Amino acid sequence: MGVRGLQGFVGSSCPHVCTAVNFKELAERHRSEHPGCTPTVVVDAMCCLRYWYTPDSWICGGQWREYFSSLREFVKTFTTAGIKLIFFFDGMVEQNKRDEWVKRRLKNNREIARIFHYVKSHKEQPGRNMFFIPSGLAIFTRFALKTLGQETLCSLQEADYEVASYGLQNHCLGILGEDTDYLIYNTCPYFSISELCLESLDTIMLCREKLCQSLGLSLCDLPLLACLLGNDIIPEGMFESFRYKCLSSYTSVRENFDKKGNIILAVADHISKVLHLHQGEKKLEEMLPLGPNRALFYKGVASYILPGQKSPWFFQKPKGVVTLNKQVVSMCTDPDSNQKLLIGTDSEFNLEAPMCTDPDSKQEVLICTDPESTQEASICTHPEIKQDPMDTEPEIKQQVTMVSDPEILKVARAHHVQAESYLVYNVLSSGEVECGNSLEDALDRTLPGQAQVYRPVRQRVYSLLLGGSQGDASTCPTVKEWFVYSGNPLRHPDLVRPLQMNIPGGTPSLKLLWLSTEPGIQVRRLDALLACFDLSSLKEELQALESPFQALCCLLIYLFVQVDALCLEDLHAFIAQALCLQEKSTAQLMDLQLDHVDPRAVQLGSLLVRGLTTLVLVNSACGFPWTAADFMPWNLFDGKLFHQKYLQSEKGHAVAVLVEQNRSRLTTFHTLKSIVCKACVKENRPVVSRRHWRAHHSGRWGRQGSSSHRTSSGHSQSGQGQHWRDQGPGSRQHEPDQWRRY
Repeated sequence: MGVRGLQGFVGSSCPHVCTAVNFKELAERHRSEHPGCTPTVVVDAMCCLRYWYTPDSWICGGQWREYFSSLREFVKTFTTAGIKLIFFFDGMVEQNKRDEWVKRRLKNNREIARIFHYVKSHKEQPGRNMFFIPSGLAIFTRFALKTLGQETLCSLQEADYEVASYGLQNHCLGILGEDTDYLIYNTCPYFSISELCLESLDTIMLCREKLCQSLGLSLCDLPLLACLLGNDIIPEGMFESFRYKCLSSYTSVRENFDKKGNIILAVADHISKVLHLHQGEKKLEEMLPLGPNRALFYKGVASYILPGQKSPWFFQKPKGVVTLNKQVVSMCTDPDSNQKLLIGTDSEFNLEAPMCTDPDSKQEVLICTDPESTQEASICTHPEIKQDPMDTEPEIKQQVTMVSDPEILKVARAHHVQAESYLVYNVLSSGEVECGNSLEDALDRTLPGQAQVYRPVRQRVYSLLLGGSQGDASTCPTVKEWFVYSGNPLRHPDLVRPLQMNIPGGTPSLKLLWLSTEPGIQVRRLDALLACFDLSSLKEELQALESPFQALCCLLIYLFVQVDALCLEDLHAFIAQALCLQEKSTAQLMDLQLDHVDPRAVQLGSLLVRGLTTLVLVNSACGFPWTAADFMPWNLFDGKLFHQKYLQSEKGHAVAVLVEQNRSRLTTFHTLKSIVCKACVKENRPVVSRRHWRAHHSGRWGRQGSSSHRTSSGHSQSGQGQHWRDQGPGSRQHEPDQWRRY
């Protein structure tokens, strides 16, 4: 994350940039200087997940009760010091950062492969040096913080831009995170989360002014430096030859600095001694080897320019103002180069959106905009400015979103920004969604990945969101999915077709589900939710259960119908851990000890937690028929406890042992088991003990069709070597529900 090599450079070569500070003292000073103003810290939550996740066990699917406790302690410590926290989460991946996103996901795949190799070799969890955050951590952290009463926001663009903008505009005490981009933005002070001592509230402040002194630059030069070094927008290799050219002509190479450190010094020296000489006289592309990358480079530099700021590296002269409904768009043009810098003001957040045009290619580069530029106009997302050389007035074009109802977009956007939903606004606004890595063993072909397992659910959600008033899947556009799973190189998104819904009484419109207050609407919402999992016929059985077991049963029925490789022992472990969890304290869960770690149980833990994140998507798409607490993992799942029950079940322990000899739990256990098993039998998928089918079951999760058929015993037999995934181009169209197991 951030600027290539800058973190190491600051730590090893410019230690004076890092200053020890104390949040309590800073807050006191802030209160004395700004009476009546609460000291506020903006938190880049995505940077803090590793810091927050303090439980020793991480491989089993997440120690959610422990994690919730650590978050509560974090919030309490700052609140006690009189400091307000505002948490920002990434809400979407910008297109110019998709390549970097893919690169990180593929790197994570390699790390996960090493984790599973270690588990198989040692039968234990690897050390913290191989730590990988549990599946769904970012999603459920939003809900945990909201439960703790914290203001939690989800970004409409790159989160670090919104964090830096919020900090600047609201005169915040500072930004807490771990991203060197915050050294580049000209915003409020930047504090390191990794150096934070929670007990004392001591940490390190990274001072961009001191960095500029060390490099001989001004603050407004830092965006230029960041792009020449490489960041999430500018690939590191784009200016590699330029950097080495700077290094070869740099006369002050320091022997005590490493190679990367000297390169940073050399590039900074080139900016201060060469580029500054002609600043204001020559165009930037005349002084730098931009080549075909001009537009991307301009975009990278301008992406650091916050609302109300200007860059001296862009020639600017006021050209006029265009009003796009509530969005104010000002054009700045250099009379010689026709280079334009578009600044658009977001009506809700008052964020400005720089745009620059490469003067030679005439390619316009949109830096940041509000994806929905108005609350009142129709379905615009990104306004595009097209300049006719014969016309002095710019032409406004608008890209169309996936739906045409501005009211629905407004509601979806509000839920997204308030971190109350998951993926819904992304589907409606751009038709593109993503999901990162899970702890899944690519070498174990007996269990499918979560991306495939829950895809039919997502397909029905897409039909609900995009099918119009009748939920007609046949007329729905495809959705682009960037989901990580074994065998997916992520070169292109999967184009996934929506799947027809089957809701009693017909498919209700989104306006009815989201906005209606009529009696009985909650029934319609629940009908829609169950239909997404194809469980409409089980409504009465599920409604008879207490929370949170409705959500658990919903997921377990779906999973066991969908995946043949799941057996009775797995079902026992899932149910027993959920029942025992209800009466266990955080301290008891922390004290649990495992005989060993089983790689299959690791993957099953991730599979269930990803099911809970899928429930977040479905619940928000259906108008929130269930309260969030019904399917939060700290109420339903503990990774280490599940692992313990799994190992016991595999050894053949009796159900009474699994529920720890508790008669009340035993009764509930048999009730839940009966509902799941009966539902599976209805779908011709009897759940049997692994001991009964190990000898003849292929253990593969085959596709429906000629390569796979269900035997009379209800088990799938797959053709040898058949992989579930079509080996076609990235634009392949997936047939609806092709992974259905019956």
